[in-house]
Amino acid sequence: MSGPTDGDLTMSLDFSTLDLTTGAAYTEADWREAVDKVLKGGSFERLRTRTADGLTIEPLYAGASDVAPIPTRHGATPWIVSTRIDHPDGHDANGLALADLTGGASGLDLVFASSPHARGYGLPVDALSAALDGVMLDLVTLRIDAGAETIAMAKALIELAKSQGISGDKLSLSLVADPIGLAARQGGSDGPLSVHVTHAAIQANALIENGFAGVALQPDGRIWHEAGASRVEALAAMLATAVAYWRALEAIGLTAETAAERIGFTLAVDQNQFSSLAEIRALRLLWQQATGAAGLAIGPAPIHAETSFRMMSQLDANTNMIRTTIAAFAAGVGGADSVCVLPYSAANGLPDAFARRLARNTQLILLEESNLYRVYDPAAGSGRVETETRQLAEAAWSLFREIEACGGIIASLESGYLQGRIAGTAEARMKNIARRKEPLTGVSEYPILTSAPVTVLDIPAGEPHSPSITNPLPPLDNSRLSEPFERLRTTAVSAALNVFLAPLGTIADFNVRATWVKNLFEVGGITVLANDGFGSLTDLVDAFRSSGTKAVCLASSDAIYATDALPALAALKAAGAGPIFLAGKPNEIIQEDSFRAAGVDVFLFAGQDVIATLTDAQSRIRNAV
Repeated sequence: MSGPTDGDLTMSLDFSTLDLTTGAAYTEADWREAVDKVLKGGSFERLRTRTADGLTIEPLYAGASDVAPIPTRHGATPWIVSTRIDHPDGHDANGLALADLTGGASGLDLVFASSPHARGYGLPVDALSAALDGVMLDLVTLRIDAGAETIAMAKALIELAKSQGISGDKLSLSLVADPIGLAARQGGSDGPLSVHVTHAAIQANALIENGFAGVALQPDGRIWHEAGASRVEALAAMLATAVAYWRALEAIGLTAETAAERIGFTLAVDQNQFSSLAEIRALRLLWQQATGAAGLAIGPAPIHAETSFRMMSQLDANTNMIRTTIAAFAAGVGGADSVCVLPYSAANGLPDAFARRLARNTQLILLEESNLYRVYDPAAGSGRVETETRQLAEAAWSLFREIEACGGIIASLESGYLQGRIAGTAEARMKNIARRKEPLTGVSEYPILTSAPVTVLDIPAGEPHSPSITNPLPPLDNSRLSEPFERLRTTAVSAALNVFLAPLGTIADFNVRATWVKNLFEVGGITVLANDGFGSLTDLVDAFRSSGTKAVCLASSDAIYATDALPALAALKAAGAGPIFLAGKPNEIIQEDSFRAAGVDVFLFAGQDVIATLTDAQSRIRNAV
């Protein structure tokens, strides 16, 4: 057998077995007729969703028939419940590891300070023995995530096992060795990247020759995900990276089949349940397509899923429990072989024992109480999931072919092509988030200004690992989605900003806009001095004078604005109000010129760039005199 050639990997992708068929008791036409009555002339298009990749998600799907389950982990077996061991003190890390294993974890993800995912923490390279003291190495699934030191740490772990009478082939061990992803994350490498890939292949082969039986090289999809990549971009990057490692292993003498079997994948799963589930299934199809193109019929590659760090928020961190539960569900049902749930406080610091227990128990409930693992590929036949799986796989295969046409993953990184594409995707997403087209619960929607602080271990994050780089690459950015809002809230807390709500008319007139604008201001950490309305304009003005703030926001319906807004603005202005905000978008009634002349400084309405609007609002309120 031979490995993949350029010709093999530019063939057309055929997912015809995933074509959908109908068979429901009611037709789509019946449903559309019912929906049209509800829309009352509105566009049906508003019910469709567009993903970051431009894929269309329909509001309704028929079930898919004549589809086979996608090969996944063997039989009705539970996935591995993996937990991060990343405490910078080896002995303390050992205590956390033993507590996790006693509490039901079946795998340990050893994250060293040299890992790109250590985030200022991580095990020191000399802490391996201490961290694993008392751990029965042959009964636990282990992952080593140590950046450029991964294979070296694997050697040390195998030697540690041998000292306990355990041979390397008895270890359930996988290595997150990904020199290509690492170089992309850190903005380059020490010397040519192609040399690093060859060296990693040689090192991996040396382990294999000495009895190592696990995954040796592992494209790390978290790197692309955290840089802002779409699902298609992350899938294509992982596949292109896997093919590069496959070729490198063959080049040093491994057979195509042996080389392919030593490759696994790590990916990030987020709170979008169906899309995350479909992404894992699409990755299975893509690797099957790539290996099949080389004439191989091997089993599914091992896939490790970790809940997205990109989706985690420091604000109202308890909502992270919901996000990670959904993501863990998607990973398990999607067929991941092992899953790591990040503790809900991961964005706030090094999680304590309570947060770790919640993360661990999230998986145990899904496994032992919900028994999710007992059905083989339970999403098979779902019209929505089958369609999105096929769409993701086909689009990712197409992008993979583009990367191959550029000369492969290394060439695409050296040219900046892939980084530029991902940066464009990330920028578009952040614009949608800023406009709340993609809401972040507890952050850009439904904020809680009085939420209790999150408890984390009293260990400050250190400086991230700083490698030597002599061969720079165009950099990848990486940030969490909520960071711009967190900066807003931090600024507001330090300044104690308030705005007086000036409702006009009855509660039925102002309640919708008053509630909406209160939510908006609180997103920026601005406290709204709310009330139930006033019987007269005089009462409203007196309440404003007693509020202790100069910032005011009017809220009511357009009909009330037409008669009451201008007199209220004049009275508030005379009483010293300023800045003055108004909840509503300029229109035929809310005439921008006349309302601005009367004192309105800022109009607040849906669709605005919330980050820019609230940054401006904070400045105006802070500088009010």
